[in-house]
Amino acid sequence: MLNFCTLFDSNYLSRGLALFESLKKTTTDFHLYVVAFDEECYDYLRKLNTKELTPVSLADFEDEKLKNVKPGRTTAEYCWTCTPSIILYCIQNFQLPSCTYVDADMIFYENPQILFDELNGKSILISEHRYTRDYDVSATHGIYCVQFMYFKNDQAGLHALTWWRDRCIEWCYAYLEDGKFGDQKYLDDWQERFPGVHVMQNQGGGLAPWNAQQYFIDDENGRIFLTNKQQGTRSPLIFYHFHGLKFYTDEKVACCDSLYELDKDVKSIIYFPYIRLLLNLGDQIVHSGFKLNPQGARQPSPGAGKILFEYIKNVIFLTFKGRMPLFKKRLFMIRLHNHIYKLSSIKL
Repeated sequence: MLNFCTLFDSNYLSRGLALFESLKKTTTDFHLYVVAFDEECYDYLRKLNTKELTPVSLADFEDEKLKNVKPGRTTAEYCWTCTPSIILYCIQNFQLPSCTYVDADMIFYENPQILFDELNGKSILISEHRYTRDYDVSATHGIYCVQFMYFKNDQAGLHALTWWRDRCIEWCYAYLEDGKFGDQKYLDDWQERFPGVHVMQNQGGGLAPWNAQQYFIDDENGRIFLTNKQQGTRSPLIFYHFHGLKFYTDEKVACCDSLYELDKDVKSIIYFPYIRLLLNLGDQIVHSGFKLNPQGARQPSPGAGKILFEYIKNVIFLTFKGRMPLFKKRLFMIRLHNHIYKLSSIKL
């Protein structure tokens, strides 16, 4: 059995359910453990009463060490702080032989077993950001992404996991300090620091807005494939990480931050079906009597002027960092960076 764990609150409820549905669609032997970060989310998941999902309340999960650091961290920072603790909690409390943390804002398109087949007896699996050059912030934000992390319940796996938990409790903030950033910069030297660490090789695992530019995307009879533009290698898409996708109160949605370039195939084949899935799940949640917005919409969408300003600011920053050539032609094709759509146009 494949054991997964994640965390989310009611603002991410539709995304968490989309993750769960994707696992049901791609594999028949799995279990998902969810640490619910508010009571509304926990109550909804508990009432689902499905054998493949176990909700865990925050009260049951949090220990004294986590409670002590919680007041000094933002919501995002505390979520990052909790990530290794959630994996360790699930392994210990549910006596799991292994457990894989997955971010709630991702879904699977193929059976993830193919990723575990790479391990060849190793105890830990981590994945690189694989940044497109223009967006490469590995030096400040980390080589590896805390999006899909496997730990075996053995000496090597638990040693690395408890070390990571201790570091995140000591320091886990959304800024760079002494070579640290959040929970993921700690992973940079793991291949040297710990035995039994494998870095995911399958290019179909970990597609995201910061690396999608490296691939051609196509749909072949309902299966999504990516072809590396430089190498020409073709792989089925295993999972996509929808980092930065945001709903707005004026019935609009942003696929991701305007910094990233996304072409029409990525949007039509990957993003729009995902957004439609979230909307359908959101409707089901609301119809069940759930009183909050399961998409987490809190503010209206930014105007065109603000989008352009933020994009130019990001471009200037990356240009001065030497990662983005100022006179790159596609840099000025703003349509490739405008990712805000009316929901009515996507529902069609």
